[in-house]
Amino acid sequence: MGPPTNDLSANSQWIFPIHALHRTPSVATSARTIGKELYDRARGVEFLFRLGSSLGLPSSAMFTAATWFHRFFMRFSMEDYHRQDVAAACIFLATKTEECGRKLRDVARVCQSKITGIDVSQIEVESVASMEVEQQQTAILLAEEVLLEALCFDFVITSPHVVLVDMFDTSQQSTRVQDYAWSLAHDSYRTPLCILFSPRVVAAACFILAQRAADGPHSPSLGARISACPPSASLPTPPSHKPGSPDASRFPIEYFGFNESELQDLADALSILLEFYSAQDVQSTSYVAPLTSIVPPVHSARPRLYEPFPQFLPQVSAVVNSSSLTPASSHGNTSPSITPSQAPAAKTIPEVQKKTRRLDLS
Repeated sequence: MGPPTNDLSANSQWIFPIHALHRTPSVATSARTIGKELYDRARGVEFLFRLGSSLGLPSSAMFTAATWFHRFFMRFSMEDYHRQDVAAACIFLATKTEECGRKLRDVARVCQSKITGIDVSQIEVESVASMEVEQQQTAILLAEEVLLEALCFDFVITSPHVVLVDMFDTSQQSTRVQDYAWSLAHDSYRTPLCILFSPRVVAAACFILAQRAADGPHSPSLGARISACPPSASLPTPPSHKPGSPDASRFPIEYFGFNESELQDLADALSILLEFYSAQDVQSTSYVAPLTSIVPPVHSARPRLYEPFPQFLPQVSAVVNSSSLTPASSHGNTSPSITPSQAPAAKTIPEVQKKTRRLDLS
């Protein structure tokens, strides 16, 4: 199977230039920095994934909801709409468009459970919690109304995971590389890659970074893997006069036939992913360390977007049992920094039948 002949999102209104992140409504109307906004976006998507997993939604619905979440905050400020309300509204709307319907009250109950740490089975029998569920339902409906306006009723989403499956079928990569790429694609939604680049660029970036992580530090660099010409292009044709086997490390470049502009996008996508992982608290997420040691492509010369996440953690004034809480809930609870692939394993995409696994590079 060859590469996709069209890319529905490549030329849509939903692909923003990277510099647009520096003038989002949240940044332009408040003292919030781009680093803080990206941290809060990661927390919002983490909440969204946990909410979707608890509701038993398929991965496709959660990926759609996460994309809408990023689109929403390109048009509205986080100062005006809380990320948890928007995340819940995105999930609720996705259950309708992805044909995996859930009742509003069920979404509100699970949302309230994540915020308060109360088991969802106990919320209905507690009058105070039940009242809070009613308020949560209202908040979701109000956020959904604004979400529909922000999306312009454009619900079509193409996931990089679907592109990855075609790549896996064509390249016959090892299970190790496939698992890495799948997890990286899942984590990519914690970054704004889905609104900066087309699905095939994001898929290619995840595939290349997975290959580099699996091949080890002595393998070709990311720069070599995404160069316009393979290193051996100037060598003579083999005596057999048959073309040599394509370099496996350059499979995505050959597969898609990226032009110069797309190669620059690919370099930027790779560097943003590596920035995201480098921003984590590596001491508490040791499995991320191998990724943070990978050198970004030299093709990317843009300003750095991410700041270290630990600096944004709120001060903990009391010991809180946060085992069942979502990071920094609106009720004042705190929990550890967002880290890649912390959300429970998501449901499989029916047409893809691939598992979303925790990224473990140790």
